[in-house]
Amino acid sequence: MDAAEQIKQWAKELKSVAQTGLTYGKDVFDKERYSQMHDLATTMLSYISGMSEDEVIEKLPIESGYTTPKMAVRGVVMQNGKLLMVKEAADGLWCLPGGWCDINLTPSENIEKEIEEETGLKTKAVRLIAFFDQTKKNPSVTMQHIYTVYFLCEVLSGDLKGSIETKDVGFFAVDDIPPLSSERITQEQLTIALNAVTEQNNQTVYFD
Repeated sequence: MDAAEQIKQWAKELKSVAQTGLTYGKDVFDKERYSQMHDLATTMLSYISGMSEDEVIEKLPIESGYTTPKMAVRGVVMQNGKLLMVKEAADGLWCLPGGWCDINLTPSENIEKEIEEETGLKTKAVRLIAFFDQTKKNPSVTMQHIYTVYFLCEVLSGDLKGSIETKDVGFFAVDDIPPLSSERITQEQLTIALNAVTEQNNQTVYFD
């Protein structure tokens, strides 16, 4: 980790401490200090990233309560030995279908919803195959700390089609994968997920 990335990590931790203090602090003077700490962390992130403070706040929103990581899901869908992938509208690169988890849905329901919305295919999540600390080794431009859960999913019905979020969708041979959207998935993560699919012990793989 280079110096700039380390400073960003410290500033995000400082921002998290400030948010927790603003939520649970009782003393009015302490709350004022936590507010100053929060503003200072935002200024630090703006300085080190080259973004405006408004952009920092947009990518790392001010929330209430204890700061926790965000959860995302990705689906591994195999058909005739090929892997389902989507072309992200945001950067024109490819990724496994998936996205942020919505409330009132289980993780498996979330990935089934995401796959259908992004590809037109109705699937069933059959196995949890991998759990990644997405941010620790692959910092997110959102500045948020992210956990990503990977599910093996089986196709039930439907026809391939893109969506507002995906420019294209298709099945690819595992030895001919298109350029990856590294903000969302790394080659290492894809390899680990594909290897987990072939394991016969049905164990979930965790990598931090």
